[in-house]
Amino acid sequence: MVLLCLCAFSAYARSVRVYGYVVDQDNIGIELANVAVLNTDRPIGTSTNKNGYYELMLDEADTVVLSFSMIGYTTVQQRIIDLHDVLNVNIQMLTDEQLLTEIEVRGLKRSQGTMDQIDAQTTRIMPDATGGSIESLLITFAGVSQTNELSSQYNVRGGSFDENSVYVNGIEVHRPLLIRSGQQEGLSFVNPEMVDNVRFSAGGYGAQYGDKMSSVLDITYKRPQAFEASISASLLGAQVYVGHGDSTYSQMHGIRYKTSKYMLGGLATSGNYQPTYIDYQTYITWRTGPKWNMSFLGNVSQNDYKFQPDSLSESFGGQDAKNLTIYYDGQEKDKFLTAFAALSAEGQVNKGLTIGFDASGFYTNERENFDITGEYILSNAPMDGSSANNGRPGEQIDPSEGQTDVLGTGVFHQHARNILQAGVFSLAHHGAWTRNNNTLTWGLSGQAEYITDRISEWEWRDSAGYSMPNDGHNMSLYYNMRGDSSMLSYRVQAYMQNQHKWNTTSGQWILTVGGRLQWWSWNNEVLPSPRASIEWLPGWKRDFCFRLATGLYYQAPFYKELRDTITGDDGITRIRLNRDLKAQRSVHVVLGGDYYFRAWGRPFKFTAEAYYKYIDRMESYTVDNVRVRYSGQNDSEGFAAGLDLKLYGELVPGADSWISFSTMTARQRQTANGQGATANSWIPSPTEQRYNFTMLFQDYIPQLPQLKFHLKMQFSEGMPYYAPRNNQAWGRMPMYKRIDLGATYIFNEKTTKFMRAPSAKHVKQWAIQFEVFNLVDWNNVNSYFWVADASDRQWASPNYLTGRRYNLKITVDLR
Repeated sequence: MVLLCLCAFSAYARSVRVYGYVVDQDNIGIELANVAVLNTDRPIGTSTNKNGYYELMLDEADTVVLSFSMIGYTTVQQRIIDLHDVLNVNIQMLTDEQLLTEIEVRGLKRSQGTMDQIDAQTTRIMPDATGGSIESLLITFAGVSQTNELSSQYNVRGGSFDENSVYVNGIEVHRPLLIRSGQQEGLSFVNPEMVDNVRFSAGGYGAQYGDKMSSVLDITYKRPQAFEASISASLLGAQVYVGHGDSTYSQMHGIRYKTSKYMLGGLATSGNYQPTYIDYQTYITWRTGPKWNMSFLGNVSQNDYKFQPDSLSESFGGQDAKNLTIYYDGQEKDKFLTAFAALSAEGQVNKGLTIGFDASGFYTNERENFDITGEYILSNAPMDGSSANNGRPGEQIDPSEGQTDVLGTGVFHQHARNILQAGVFSLAHHGAWTRNNNTLTWGLSGQAEYITDRISEWEWRDSAGYSMPNDGHNMSLYYNMRGDSSMLSYRVQAYMQNQHKWNTTSGQWILTVGGRLQWWSWNNEVLPSPRASIEWLPGWKRDFCFRLATGLYYQAPFYKELRDTITGDDGITRIRLNRDLKAQRSVHVVLGGDYYFRAWGRPFKFTAEAYYKYIDRMESYTVDNVRVRYSGQNDSEGFAAGLDLKLYGELVPGADSWISFSTMTARQRQTANGQGATANSWIPSPTEQRYNFTMLFQDYIPQLPQLKFHLKMQFSEGMPYYAPRNNQAWGRMPMYKRIDLGATYIFNEKTTKFMRAPSAKHVKQWAIQFEVFNLVDWNNVNSYFWVADASDRQWASPNYLTGRRYNLKITVDLR
């Protein structure tokens, strides 16, 4: 109803949309070309985007003259007669021969290496159950997957969450270590309102990026040149952003508040959810001299998660259907406090030499406390359909009604008192020297890490009056873990990389060769990491680009990977830190290419990448929700091989959309001693998804371009899962299926007359957005809760994710 009223209001405004593309003689879009309306009382104009697309909203008129201009091209004027309806005007501009001696104008042969560019502004309008994050956009890219809409974590080409590195302004950032579920996770570190540039690589990345085996997300924050601000509020939270600057100084401040109480209300487990997440972030830059700049990046974040579960009732199992009903008592209280600060200086020594220095620190204080008791009834579900919920999670049933056979009843008590504190401090130097067709980059850093960790977790289970595990004699806890650990360690890292470009009759070539070196005091291990890539941009009429990248990559342990366990005769599992644990090692080979073309007069890019990764000295792990639990031993080897395909372009003029498809095989096997002696056969890796289809589609009504629609879609094979304490017995979750839909109506001076009034001069635009999450209301499984009878026969009851939910969001941009 709201959108219909807005449509009627816009129709009354009687503005006419004029749009099109500005291309050169090679039919390649011209970026930043000026499009102006001549002979008007006030200046009206715009500039083209990276694809050469422009759009104007003009008042109805008998005659309008448009002027298209760009340095290095001849100016073109286009007269429009009787402007009363939507009009498409495409222009081809020819190079100005008189300017060619001063300005090189050529069709752009796009070169990006293994890094992909991401438009951060898309996150503002894309439907996102996390409330708005860069990572939610990332999961629509080829090779990237996610099976938990409550989390910002993602998997890349068969790797775990911990194998992805994130850099902000060239500095690696960290996240809390005790997070075990998407409900606890809260806000991503990156504030989308502050982002200028986003680059991402799914493998084969350069030596400047640290020692992680799967991917790199490289974020650069912007430096505003004038006052700007935004305010937004929705059912998922709110945010305020303010920025200001000029040629010598800039500052940005952002406060975000998020509550997932509404989303968690769609989970199968009913109860009182009280999650609160808040963070403050600032980025300040200033010029200290003609050639030197300094910057400060700061962040403080606090996650409070309180939960009092009430009950769970659901059916599962298909033809062999079961009913599980649990009545809970107790509560969970978690708090995660993190802080990050970085001070940087960068200067230009001479024309080709730039150097920089960084000092950064990270601190986290994490507390996890819960005491939850549950009484469960597991029974066969009736086959006549008389069950009250018929397999739908979250709907209450009477466990005695219609049940034909009670398989087991029991009680469990889960307890945890976990405290972790960690601090990381680093000093770094980096530099770049450019001469002719060579660019040499280097870096050197030292890092100190101090971590204290106290763990006290146990679970007691009783089935039909028998404590489990049941040996007929003793009463034992089902699970009992203790730990009191601390560590102080130091790392030294260095890298050097050279990029050389040259032209031949076959086209342009770009060769990048480099390497990293790391030493860690904990195990006294030295890690050499050579990396290389070559890119060929053939001199064909069609716009192609081919690349090959390879390298030796390491996943150096941080802390969680070090936690080895030993179970004593008393049944208590104690944690010890393994000083002999080596870094996991992986060889990457990536072969890919891009094809740029135009179809229906619009730009498109098709990307294909084939890859192979072999991993030895691997540390086996399992994934439960977003918690990665490691074995603490180099006990496995593995590999991942696959193909990623992506079609990117403007399916409708002026709106970027893309379709991605990935197929892969990721396998691992345990070795007898970690040195290659085979002890077990190959099994799927915990994050293997043999197929993954994603799509982000943007559309609008041609006569009403301010009303935009956004569709995000994902269909992925389910993740493997494993029986408790048995990594060789495995199954596979059902397919992850999800469609999110959003509709946004934008008011600005181009589309709405009242926005041109003097009273609205400080409002750049405002928007109303309506979102539907999980449009089809599919039941997606994230993990399993294992129940057992007195004979220790176990059943896996699925933990379902959120169902269909709705969200309303209002955003106001100021200037």
